[in-house]
Amino acid sequence: MDAERDLVARSRAGDRRAFAALIERHQVAALRVATAIVGSGGQAEDVVQEAFIKSFTRLDQFDADRSFKAWLLAIVTNEARNRRRGDGRRDALTLRLATPEHATSTDTTTDPARAQEASELRHRLAVALAALGDRDREVVALRYFADLSEAEMAESMGCPVGTVKSRLSRALDRLRASTSTEVLL
Repeated sequence: MDAERDLVARSRAGDRRAFAALIERHQVAALRVATAIVGSGGQAEDVVQEAFIKSFTRLDQFDADRSFKAWLLAIVTNEARNRRRGDGRRDALTLRLATPEHATSTDTTTDPARAQEASELRHRLAVALAALGDRDREVVALRYFADLSEAEMAESMGCPVGTVKSRLSRALDRLRASTSTEVLL
């Protein structure tokens, strides 16, 4: 049994520390997905908090043979989708793409011009992502902000891997077409 399965089993048995460890493992990915869907950081944090509560109360519904991360991010995605629908507005997205996990080997903070260029690229990407439809934003968020594999995405989205591949391809085509700078994801 791997460490995550052990944490899930202990969480189901009522070990809150084990559940906290599970949440800590997936907190960044959950926040990225929520932010990509609802936009503002405050709303994204609320979505993630609600999703964590729901996941804890529904641990008995989790299939231990599946990916916990994919299951949790499906809950985050649904919560974010519901929040977005309920609000009925499209906020400008604030994405945090320059995270330690995605940083390049070149430190842009030592070169102000490179730091400005990176900031402008993130802004253009955020605007282009905000212009995408909900489905496209979700598939991009699950792949590149949550770093799910295509199989995990299929599990999280409740569709076949082939559907994930085609949705992702079309979303990336739309994203590239909507920005003047080629965005490599």
